[in-house]
Amino acid sequence: MRHLYSCPLRWSDMDAFGHVNNAVFVRYLEEARIDFMRRLAPGGGSPSFTGGSVVARHEIDYVRPLVHRHAPVTIELWVTKIGAASMTVGYEVKDEDTLYLRASTVVVPFNFAEDRLRRLTAEEKAILKEYLDDAAQQSRQEGSVAV
Repeated sequence: MRHLYSCPLRWSDMDAFGHVNNAVFVRYLEEARIDFMRRLAPGGGSPSFTGGSVVARHEIDYVRPLVHRHAPVTIELWVTKIGAASMTVGYEVKDEDTLYLRASTVVVPFNFAEDRLRRLTAEEKAILKEYLDDAAQQSRQEGSVAV
């Protein structure tokens, strides 16, 4: 299953050529990831997905420039790997028929009260497995185009 995020474009996102600046895409990925994590929290007093997380790594393949416009762009997000103390998230930034960017992020849960990394809980892993999409990630890597 994939999480869909409708990301608004802002005037300040543009570079001198009217395209969304490549560095801004990192913020778009962050917005989609935060939206995803907030929706995962099961509620009912569960501690899952509470606290925080830190990014250990980003990988980005810029496929095509995104020209600024008033309509939002869609970010699809899914989980490609679940480890003991990290997860890897895959993304596609696209419109219905145009792909602008492929990316992945390694995210590590963090306990800010204790100022340390923490392991994923069994409940968190079970929830993340609903978004696990290994086959899609493999096919994208085989057909990846770097720009």
